[in-house]
Amino acid sequence: MQFKSITTEGQLRQYCRELVECQSIAFDTEFVSEYTYRPLLCLIQVAADGELAVIDAMAVDDLTPFWEAIAAEGHETIVHAGRVEIEFCLEAIGRCPSRLFDVQLAAGFAGLEYPAAYSTLIEKLLGEKLQKYETRTDWRRRPLSQRQIHYALDDVRYLHAIHDVVYARLVPSGRLKWFNEETAARECEIERARSRDRWQRVSGITGLSGKTLAIVRELFHWREAEAKRRDKPVRRVLRDDLIVELARRGTADVKRIRAVRGLERGDLRRRLDDIAACIQRALDLPETEYPTVVRRARSEKLSVLAQFLFTALGSKCRQSQLAPSLVGGPNDIRELLAYRTARHDAGDRTPKLAEGWRAEFVGRSFDELLAGKMAIRIADPASDCPLVFEAWGTKEECEGETR
Repeated sequence: MQFKSITTEGQLRQYCRELVECQSIAFDTEFVSEYTYRPLLCLIQVAADGELAVIDAMAVDDLTPFWEAIAAEGHETIVHAGRVEIEFCLEAIGRCPSRLFDVQLAAGFAGLEYPAAYSTLIEKLLGEKLQKYETRTDWRRRPLSQRQIHYALDDVRYLHAIHDVVYARLVPSGRLKWFNEETAARECEIERARSRDRWQRVSGITGLSGKTLAIVRELFHWREAEAKRRDKPVRRVLRDDLIVELARRGTADVKRIRAVRGLERGDLRRRLDDIAACIQRALDLPETEYPTVVRRARSEKLSVLAQFLFTALGSKCRQSQLAPSLVGGPNDIRELLAYRTARHDAGDRTPKLAEGWRAEFVGRSFDELLAGKMAIRIADPASDCPLVFEAWGTKEECEGETR
């Protein structure tokens, strides 16, 4: 396998001057995230204009020219499951890659499963079988063997071919607009996640009071600062479940904090005073500075209805050759039902099934179901898509028929 090996900043600058002239650039990264605060970028693999290249990110200190080339206008950028690649680009230069085309996401709009593994797409779309023999490689170690480099290059050398097949399916189906809309939304979400209060993503905080959430927020910010200072993954500093448990107990008494199971580690024992200070800061806050508690409607009837409609949604997706997991799950349907039946707070965001392409595909159908203008019936019990949506009369007409 022929490829360019880039190990110096001079080589990288020269390569990037060539790269900006390309119409389409496919790339992937190899990184290690188990040991550091941020994922450690080790290798960048590129396929452009029929050539392959490997950039040794452990040898080249300044990768800015590459990220500038990727973000420059004038080309399409092809990735597979590229969230981390977007984050690397944002971290480096504060911009996303140009005209991103994520083949995993596109495949979901083109009737394939979502999220589909790279090897699955190669096998289903190209009829080739990818050998995954270096899945446990420590990409930090040098030198890399030719076997390891060829394995890494496999992650990009099929991307253009997959892109062409999936794109050819998207255009006649009319789904390209939906795909572009979803791509833009996901890029915005990734950018927002870097700037907003990410403490709200701590698992297990649903239903907590404002005071308890204030403690979660303080402990989250302490954990972030501590993880960054020690260059450790945040979960190795203080797990989410321990943050929630400390918040629920709501005490800044060091003796009572020490009694929490899971805080036996020596590094945590040495920081109990800091943890107590975080909790005390939250407890000292006036109520007006507590985080806003968004209370979702908890209705057993809505949950049962959401489960039923999720089954109907799956049938509709299969009929339309659209991956159900791409559209939404039972919780998304429940949020839409609560929103449409006024079982929500005024500050709630609009449910995702009520916006954009999802509203066009299924959200409006659910609205018509609630209004009695549409019905779901069993078309063929033996079919993979047994349930169908059909137009129906108004609620008054239906009630008249039952009298």
